[in-house]
Amino acid sequence: MSASSSPALQQLSRSLAVESPRLSPRPARWSGYAIAGGALLLLAALIAQAFFREGLATWSVGLAYVGYDTVLLLFTARHSWRVLRPAPAPANPGVRPTLGVIVAAHNEANVLGVTISALAGASDPPELILIADDGSSDATAEVMARLYTLDPPPLGRVSAPSPVLPSLRWLRVPHGGKARALNAAIVEADTEIVLTVDADTLLEEGALAAMRAAFAAEPELVAATGVLTPICGSSPSGRVFEWFQKYEYVRNFLSRYAWMQANSLLLISGAFAAFRRSALVTVGGFDSDCMVEDYELIHRFHRHAADHGLDWRVRVVGAAQARTDAPASLIGFLRQRRRWFGGVLQTQYWNRDMIGNGRFGTLGSLHMPVKTLDTVQPIYGMAAFVILIALVVVGQFRIALPILIVMVVKIVFDLGFLLWSLRLYARWTGSDKGLSAGGALIAAALEPFSFQLLRHAGAIWGWHAFLTGRETWGRQHRTAIGDAAG
Repeated sequence: MSASSSPALQQLSRSLAVESPRLSPRPARWSGYAIAGGALLLLAALIAQAFFREGLATWSVGLAYVGYDTVLLLFTARHSWRVLRPAPAPANPGVRPTLGVIVAAHNEANVLGVTISALAGASDPPELILIADDGSSDATAEVMARLYTLDPPPLGRVSAPSPVLPSLRWLRVPHGGKARALNAAIVEADTEIVLTVDADTLLEEGALAAMRAAFAAEPELVAATGVLTPICGSSPSGRVFEWFQKYEYVRNFLSRYAWMQANSLLLISGAFAAFRRSALVTVGGFDSDCMVEDYELIHRFHRHAADHGLDWRVRVVGAAQARTDAPASLIGFLRQRRRWFGGVLQTQYWNRDMIGNGRFGTLGSLHMPVKTLDTVQPIYGMAAFVILIALVVVGQFRIALPILIVMVVKIVFDLGFLLWSLRLYARWTGSDKGLSAGGALIAAALEPFSFQLLRHAGAIWGWHAFLTGRETWGRQHRTAIGDAAG
């Protein structure tokens, strides 16, 4: 029986057809168009100020960009200070849900052994480790035979348990992308909780136990993400990208914590995420037509909960930590951000009926409008930078100097926020490895003129990916996972 003809997989597809706004569109609200259209009209009006105004008003688009970013940081600060409070004792301490890990892999022979060993060697190992092999054409079969005495199962079938590691099984499916491979594995898993881990992600000790405990303590929990730390290898460019991304990840995960406190968390990391399997099957699994299948899935969880009056919850679990291989080169970084941002645009468009819709609570009335504004924020940022450079080039230093003063003030504010974030992050996760006040100072000073511009460039490229649909889950070039395991 092929994976595509599996009755369980067919049922999953039928559920997706019902739950997905891409396949079953809802009428869009005027509020969504008003917010998106207003942001674009405002962008044009603010850029025009560079031609018609004098003084600091010439840089109106930059002032808007700085102001918006500052408001978002203040929101994060307001909702994340609760990290400093002692965590409540978990409920239902005697409950122990079964947990299975699905490892999505396409041509990952060089890291599979490392990833599997880390999972099997955990203090609270999973009942199931299922390799979702997405049509690998490398030495994956050789690795599975040599390390785990497993022969390749027929396509669409799950292997018998490994004689070496009884919890390990191997599912081979024709190459069709990460989402399809995950869906084929979901219907084969028989655990209450399924945890997706990319082959380039190493879980820290205690991560699996923390995830299991989070789901045991909260029956309404349907999805949770762990906290990731990027690793990029020992090359010169790898060190630079790892340094910038470490501080970026700190801010990003605290932002997720803040949105969680507002009951509207949308962004989880599919590289390390756990789901209540029954809920995952109910909403139709992962959508293979989305560039960021994990992000899109959470919208369907929220949508289903609102439609059926369920108290489903999405969390970020600070005690569940992992290291993940991150881009270590310029082109690799830009391609990653292109896919991420293009997927956000896809998801935002499909779920446009949620924008400004109070039926979805804070998610609809606040977070979805913010995500709509986020789609044009990189364009604001790049426009602001181009105008500043143009003023310097043509010798308009009388105007450029006040702009630079505003940027310095913003850098000082960002530094203060980042230092505060490091304290919160260390309290929340219990780890501050590789993070320091000195590193934060340098990152805050350099980022507006370097790394931030790269993020914006990748996002603008993501607009192209979204509008053209040209994006795939292709081969990844691992740079650090082997070294990190050692």
